[in-house]
Amino acid sequence: MPTFTFDVLTIFPDMVSHAVRYSLLGKAIESGIIEVRVHNIRDFASDKHKSVDDEPYGGGPGMVMMVAPIVSCLRHVRKVAGEGNKAYLLSASGKPFSQRMAREIAQNEKGLILVCGHYEGVDERIAQHYVDGEICVGDYVLGGGEVAALVVIEAVSRLLPGVVGNYASTHRESFEDDLLDYPQYTRPRVFEGHAVPDVLISGNHAEIERFRRQMAIEKTKRNRPDLYQKFLGRKGGLDE
Repeated sequence: MPTFTFDVLTIFPDMVSHAVRYSLLGKAIESGIIEVRVHNIRDFASDKHKSVDDEPYGGGPGMVMMVAPIVSCLRHVRKVAGEGNKAYLLSASGKPFSQRMAREIAQNEKGLILVCGHYEGVDERIAQHYVDGEICVGDYVLGGGEVAALVVIEAVSRLLPGVVGNYASTHRESFEDDLLDYPQYTRPRVFEGHAVPDVLISGNHAEIERFRRQMAIEKTKRNRPDLYQKFLGRKGGLDE
C-alpha cells in the first residue's frame, strides 16, 4: 500500500510537526502508512521581512494573508506531491468536514494538501482560483488553520488500513450510519453504586448487539437531534 501524504502549508510549522509525532499519527508515520510534510509559507515571501499578511482592501480590522506567498508555496508543493493531490483551504467559511468526507478522502485519494489560514483571513483569490475547495471543522472560529489541519489529518489517517489496530472498528464508530457510538464500559463492574448494564456481561452476543444499537440510537436522539433526524430520514422515519 503506497504511503498517504499530507502536505501542510502554514506560517507556524512547529504547531503541526510536533503534534503529529505522538500517539496514532506518530505510529502511522513510523510504519510508513502516512507521511506529513510541513511547509513554511514565510519561506516563499518575496521581501526581506518575509511578510505574509497585509491590511485588507476596503478597510476593516485585522490583517489578511497575502495571495502571492501562498500561491508560490502551493506551486512548490505540487511539484513535490504531484498534480493529482487535491488542495483544501481550512476556513470557517468552508464545507463542513464530516466522517463521510474523511472516509471518501481515505478511500479515493493518495494524498492531501492543506492550506492553513491565520490572522483575519486569507485573500479570497486563494479559495476562488488556487485550491479545490474549503473545509470547515466546526461552527466556531479558531485563531488559525493548524488545529483544523490536525483534525483532518487524524480523521483521515485512522481510516487507512493499518493505522487502527482493529480496522473493522472504524466502521462502528460515531457518525457512521448517522449515529453516535454506543456507550462503553470496563472494570470494575460496580463503581460507587453505578453498575455496568447486566446485558453486557451476559455472554449473549445477539442481545449485546441489540442493546448497543438501541443505546446508540437513544444517545444520538438525546445529544444530536440533528443527526437523529438524518438517521430517521434514511430509515424511512422508523425508530428501531
